[in-house]
Amino acid sequence: MAVDLDGLSPKELDALISKAKQRKQTLAKRSSQAEVSKALEATARKHGWTLSELFGASRGTGAPKVAKAAKPAAAPKSRKSATKGTKVAAKYRHPETGQTWSGRGILPKWMTEEIAKGRKREDFAI
Repeated sequence: MAVDLDGLSPKELDALISKAKQRKQTLAKRSSQAEVSKALEATARKHGWTLSELFGASRGTGAPKVAKAAKPAAAPKSRKSATKGTKVAAKYRHPETGQTWSGRGILPKWMTEEIAKGRKREDFAI
């Protein structure tokens, strides 16, 4: 990782140095990966388990691989409406032609024309 030091002010350089020292101290406090792996192995063995039983196969770096929890199978989502295709009773009827409309979906042409003439939807209620 390269940091462009030429573009930094003295104040920014001091902040960068401070952050780098803090990170170095944090890393120095850590136990090595091998030590942690051995401690985990010993704890698992003490309780009657192996790391491969708990975490699956190792990645080859000595670090145990955490097994992902199985997700429950989701029911397939249906994109269709549960009521699609079912017949619905008519709510509106044209008095002259006898045409009907259930009140679902877009207005039929005959009702649009009658509303444009000044009539109300309620005038056609059955």
